[in-house]
Amino acid sequence: MKSALQKIICTLFAATLAACSGSHAPGSKAVPAGYYRVQAGDTLYRIAKRYGQSVQTLVQWNHLSDAAKIEVGQVLKVQNARSHTPAHTANTNTAAVRQKMQWPVDNGGDHVVQSYNGSSNKGIDIIGVRGQNVKAAADGKVLYAGEGVRGYGKLLLISHSPSLITAYAHNDSLLVAENQTVRAGQTVATMGSSDSDRVKLHFEVRVNGKAVNPMPYLR
Repeated sequence: MKSALQKIICTLFAATLAACSGSHAPGSKAVPAGYYRVQAGDTLYRIAKRYGQSVQTLVQWNHLSDAAKIEVGQVLKVQNARSHTPAHTANTNTAAVRQKMQWPVDNGGDHVVQSYNGSSNKGIDIIGVRGQNVKAAADGKVLYAGEGVRGYGKLLLISHSPSLITAYAHNDSLLVAENQTVRAGQTVATMGSSDSDRVKLHFEVRVNGKAVNPMPYLR
């Protein structure tokens, strides 16, 4: 059974996080291997990067007159027919691992009280004092800011790429809004104990919707 957080991540990333579901978005038809259906928010640059191609290659393959004009629902050729596995599937985790993040709390490495174990704890817990600054671990965009996920209190989800997000839970206050662009080190919340029995920050890193150990990402 999916956790409440995973469910909301799947909803927010239905267009990009293939690991969240084995099916295509509602109302869409499956596309052949080597092709991709354009989703809301896509740009040709992002699609090209995701599949390990150049923009010019996609322009040529799809006979596009203007690289900026692609439409939601449009099907694009993104790979040669001989390749059956999308390039981004093999490269997603490697790319994500290469992205280093800063600690979301000053001196956070000295105050981790619970480590990631992949089951009962899908992130790390960092203790501190109420009102302490919580910072964005990397540049990104706020996907979610609210209290609608049981067990996480006041929660922020920040997207850093089509496959990589971070989660910040149990905050006392949220200082940014959904769809807001944030920079690494920017204060995005204050530490608290919302939906928790103590003041702490619960921090997660998720790749394609799946929780991974945050420690290799933090510098």
